[in-house]
Amino acid sequence: MDDFIVSEDHLPLGIAKRIDDPPVSPSDPRPAATVVLMRDSDEGLQVLLLKRVHSSGFVPGAYVFPGGRVDAEDADPEVLERTVSLSAERAATRMRLEGVDPPAVAYYLASVREAFEETGILIGHSSDGGPVRSAALSPTVLTARNRLLDSSRTFAETLSDLGAEIDDTAIEYIGHWITPVAEPQRYDARFFAAVVAPESEPAIHEAEMVDAIWITPSAALERTREGSLPMVFPTIKTLEPMTDFSSAADVLAYYRGRSIPSVLPRLVRTPEGISLRIPEIISE
Repeated sequence: MDDFIVSEDHLPLGIAKRIDDPPVSPSDPRPAATVVLMRDSDEGLQVLLLKRVHSSGFVPGAYVFPGGRVDAEDADPEVLERTVSLSAERAATRMRLEGVDPPAVAYYLASVREAFEETGILIGHSSDGGPVRSAALSPTVLTARNRLLDSSRTFAETLSDLGAEIDDTAIEYIGHWITPVAEPQRYDARFFAAVVAPESEPAIHEAEMVDAIWITPSAALERTREGSLPMVFPTIKTLEPMTDFSSAADVLAYYRGRSIPSVLPRLVRTPEGISLRIPEIISE
C-alpha cells in the first residue's frame, strides 16, 4: 500500500471536511475522461492546468487537467470518421473495455471534446496537415468553440466547420482513477495525454474555469508543496512520473502499449495531514 500525505492547508476546499463526514451511501462513479495537454517549450515539457471555479460541485478551486463526463453520444460515428486511425475496436483493446456502455472509444473522443470546450485547443490538424490554431489565436476557432458550448453545433459539425481531424496518433491512454467514496460526486475517470502545438494558448470556458497556466510538471509539484497551486491526488500522481521526461513525445512513447492499472484510493486523516492510501492495484 502506497501513502501520499498533503497538509490540509494545501488541499482544495472541502476535501478534509468530507473525510470527517463521509456519505452513508457512496454515490456510483460516473464515466469521465481527462487529458493532459502537453507542449514542448524552452523550459522543457509543459502541461496545461486549469483552475476550477469556487462554485464547482467537484474539487472547487483546484488546478486540474481538462476533462468531464463521458456520454454515449461521445462515440458518434461521424466524429470517429474524422480521426486519423482510431477505431472502436482498437480503443476497446487498448483500454481493455469490451462490451461496455459507453464504449471505450467514447472516452478518447470525450477527452478531445472536453479539452476543446474548456481550452479552445483541439488535438488535431486542419485539412492542410498543420495544427488547428487555438481559439485564443483564431476568432474563427473561438466562434466554433462557443457554438459547441451553447449546443448550436455538435462536435462532429464543429470539426467539419473547421475542416479538422482529430489526431489520435498524438494521444495516449495513461491512467484510470476512481474517486474515493468520501466524495459526494464520484467519477470513473480515464486519463489521457496528448501533444499539442508549442504555440497553443488557452481560451478558458469561464463558466467552469478561472485560470489556466502552462507549467512544467516539476514546477507544478513544487508549487503544490508550497501551497500556492492546490491539486487533487490523481493530478499530482499523474504529474510525478512526467518529471522524468524532457519532451511530450517521450511521455507518449513511455505509455504507448503500457498496461494501465485501475486505482481506487482511500483518503485518511493523519497527524501529518490528509493521506491518500493507494491499495494494491486493481487489475483490469
